Amino acid sequence: MTIAVIVLCAIGLFFSLSGTVGILRMPDVYTRIQCSSKVITMGALPLLIALAIAEGPVTEFAGRALFVGFFTLVLSPAATHALARSSYLTGVPMWKGSVLDEPRQKEQQQTEEQP
Repeated sequence: MTIAVIVLCAIGLFFSLSGTVGILRMPDVYTRIQCSSKVITMGALPLLIALAIAEGPVTEFAGRALFVGFFTLVLSPAATHALARSSYLTGVPMWKGSVLDEPRQKEQQQTEEQP
């Protein structure tokens, strides 16, 4: 059981550190948002599972940890999407090396098709 807790903590630490490095190195807001969502999801969940395993599955700590983990899985992608969408709609520029801007291309095609 102790080995499982240590392995889960190491996995959480690895994802947290790699996501933090990604946040610092990525060139624009949109790629940084992706890195931060990885930190939140893949960094916190193994640590919460490790807490549940270490304290026992039927304790108050485990219940709270699993509750927080569930809501992290549900709300983190929604919050990340909302943040990226609001950034895009307010005109935050994409990185100059970005290859594709699908919403803008669809908008341009729709305006070209209208007489």
